[in-house]
Amino acid sequence: MTYHISKTIADTLDGAVEKVTAALQEEGFGVLTDIDVQATLKKKIGADFRGYRILGSCNPHFAHQALKSEDRIGTMLPCNVIVQERDGGIVEVSAVDPMASMQAIENSTLEVIASEVRQRLTRVIGTL
Repeated sequence: MTYHISKTIADTLDGAVEKVTAALQEEGFGVLTDIDVQATLKKKIGADFRGYRILGSCNPHFAHQALKSEDRIGTMLPCNVIVQERDGGIVEVSAVDPMASMQAIENSTLEVIASEVRQRLTRVIGTL
């Protein structure tokens, strides 16, 4: 099993972030954090790196259900979506596969929640 759901698109990094954010909203997710890895690495250690953003996305309804069924599940939240530049003007968008990340936890309620979140994130990536 792979740990991500990915797709490449012909767009700019910023354009892809806008599209992903809108697609996430359509599926009930908000973006809690937006980490600019390229800028952070440059500032902290002087390293040059390609455009790479980590969007910490959350669907409050599913997060609430997960937290009620497993109090330490916050260690695995939010659902990260990355947007990164690739060669040739291509951008890759990848979302965590929550089914893969939840395999380590024996909780059938979480399995049902992760399955629904996976379906929604798969639709998000599919609409790009």
